[in-house]
Amino acid sequence: MNKEFIDFLVKAKKGTYANGDASKSSSSRLLSKDYHYEDGNFTYHDTYFGGVKFMGEEVVYYNDNILWGMNYYGVTLDSSLTEEVMDKVLRVALMKVGEDKLVIPVRGPKEFVNEDYLYTFNVDGDMENFVGTEQIYKDDKLIYELKCHGGFIN
Repeated sequence: MNKEFIDFLVKAKKGTYANGDASKSSSSRLLSKDYHYEDGNFTYHDTYFGGVKFMGEEVVYYNDNILWGMNYYGVTLDSSLTEEVMDKVLRVALMKVGEDKLVIPVRGPKEFVNEDYLYTFNVDGDMENFVGTEQIYKDDKLIYELKCHGGFIN
């Protein structure tokens, strides 16, 4: 089931937040922003809170049983990181999930450059148990950072 799960997770991530055209689903908790994706026996939920400083959680169910999850917390460190820049840098990088075989498919590629912006994702571990750091630099200055961790749940 591992390949089937990975294929689903990549499709779910590309079909939700990373895809700027994806619609949000109804809030599951007070003030949350939510995405929902289903395919076959798999279901994916992404719920987050905040904007400039935000936290969230992704979970995957298989046959209505919890299978995998990831928590994350991100901080915008510079006001130049507008929603337009997020669409041009972060979302574009996240749409590349699964393409870079040097990193597990939980965020974007190890490195991605778009104009003056550099996106990096460094992760230790595997889909079973991992911890990662995502960063965006503009002109060599760190302007955004996200920490994540997760793995299989049973």
